[in-house]
Amino acid sequence: MTRAPADAALTTATDPAEVLAFYRGAPRSLAQFLGDVADVVALWPARGPILNACADRYHFLVGLAASAVAGRMTVLPATHAVETIKSLHAQMPDLYCLADSDFPVALPMLRFPRLDSGGRRREALPVPRIPLDRPVATVFTSGTTGTPAAHVKTWGSLVAGARAEAARLGLDDGPVWSLIATVPPQHMYGLESSVMLGLHGRALVHHGRPFYPEDIADALAAVPRPRLLVTSPVHLRALLTSATVTPALDAVLCATAPLPRALAEEAERRLDAPLHEIYGATEAGQIATRRPTQDELWTLFPGLVLEACDTSFVVHGGHVETPAVLGDIIEPSGPRRFRLHGRGTDIVNVAGKRSSIAFLEQQLLAIPGVVDGAFYMPDEDLAGPVARLTAFVVAPGLSAASIETALRARLDPVFLPRPLVLVDALPRLATGKLPLAALRRLLTSRTRQVGGRHG
Repeated sequence: MTRAPADAALTTATDPAEVLAFYRGAPRSLAQFLGDVADVVALWPARGPILNACADRYHFLVGLAASAVAGRMTVLPATHAVETIKSLHAQMPDLYCLADSDFPVALPMLRFPRLDSGGRRREALPVPRIPLDRPVATVFTSGTTGTPAAHVKTWGSLVAGARAEAARLGLDDGPVWSLIATVPPQHMYGLESSVMLGLHGRALVHHGRPFYPEDIADALAAVPRPRLLVTSPVHLRALLTSATVTPALDAVLCATAPLPRALAEEAERRLDAPLHEIYGATEAGQIATRRPTQDELWTLFPGLVLEACDTSFVVHGGHVETPAVLGDIIEPSGPRRFRLHGRGTDIVNVAGKRSSIAFLEQQLLAIPGVVDGAFYMPDEDLAGPVARLTAFVVAPGLSAASIETALRARLDPVFLPRPLVLVDALPRLATGKLPLAALRRLLTSRTRQVGGRHG
């Protein structure tokens, strides 16, 4: 009887000269990476978890690897807002912060070391092996449906998830892919698809996190083909609405919010590359994919099982070590496939009629000239005696009246926003997500301004 392995290597790379990443214009070999990891491990204090706040993706990758090798927990809050970090520090008094730039909160700091330029020959260190059951990361939900919650991930679950994703996307066979990501590595999607794919998915990680279309184009031009762009609907929409010409892409991966089919079709047409969408949750990690231009149904990763539980669905098996309740409305279509209808908290009921926030926002974003927008159903203390939807819209050059007129042609009158508020930008996280608390603060701020003008 063959015993299952109790550990897994830090990376599938074995040749010291093998390129593992692209760092500031130059390839970074396995030997250099292992030397970098050893240098960071030497920084660690005697005890305490590590908040990895590195903005450079390669720095984050090295920091995560160093923590995993040393048996230290990497803590990944969804935001680095001052109050969030203060609350986290109160819960974890021995928390340290690894950063490569200034950090807004006075935590005990570990400054990421300056890396050698590659001229110095690094000793060929062995690739460390890490117990599969070792907890290596505490990841927090984004707060889009309430208070952020913490979820612990083991090395085994992250490795198994990366290998399953690589197989589903076809990265595990053929040439090695270059990976450029617009999403932060601190988010579950970014951790799985822009970091772990570099360790266990045969993808070469680009160190940057390009945001503007020109920066994305520059990052793509700096790495060889085949190229994979890991992004979100917000970043993808910005790229497609710009006049920037991007170097050839070979695949696009998108997640963090519902992707309208029209946007997916435009992306494949403009970028001349297949677009794949990933569905997952912080609680479970990635669990399914689809190509939205060809199929509205999602296909589970191998080994995963969806089971009905009361009014919800639970996913377990495969890389999901602890059964996780999904907060979305799911319609099974056979044992491996399902249709996604949005979050359970996404459904709104106005005057006896039901719709979803996702559908309403798709109609808003389809209006020419609307750059970004979000619908919000306020709490009772803000909504007053009659609950009315609010919409926050970024639309330079358009008036609120013209947007309302366009919405009347698309929506039942009961779902027209009251009020419709024009803003310069929405308070999105780096992933593109919008926490409920941020929308509530935006509405509260507007209510106070209106009250002050009429007081």
